[in-house]
Amino acid sequence: MKLSKRGEYGLRALQDLAVRYGAGSVSNKDLAERNNIPPRFLEQILLTLKHGQIVRSHKGPRGGYYLARPPQQITLAEVVRLLDGPLAPVSCVSATAYEPCGCPDMEACGLRRVMQQVRDVVAQMMEETTLGDLVAE
Repeated sequence: MKLSKRGEYGLRALQDLAVRYGAGSVSNKDLAERNNIPPRFLEQILLTLKHGQIVRSHKGPRGGYYLARPPQQITLAEVVRLLDGPLAPVSCVSATAYEPCGCPDMEACGLRRVMQQVRDVVAQMMEETTLGDLVAE
């Protein structure tokens, strides 16, 4: 798994919102400036996060974005899957987007076995880490 710019920027913006959780909304412009993210790209990311029920927004002169749930209830795995897709390095070991590969014998494939272990370790770490953990450290 390689985190894309979309995933990196999304997590960076969410970390910012987690720090400010409970203090009201934050404008796209402020989030973009504080986190060195292109504003238009950030807006697209925030819309995806809104549709995924990670953030909420309200309009108006003091409008902006805020977390839809407490930071301790939003896992990194949930965010990365929403923004970047499956956590698995190859599709034949994906728990959420499985696709068969071209291996002649999937059960005996050493590469598949190693990639499954990689997926398990990465998924466990990301499922156990929340936005709250990011801002507490």
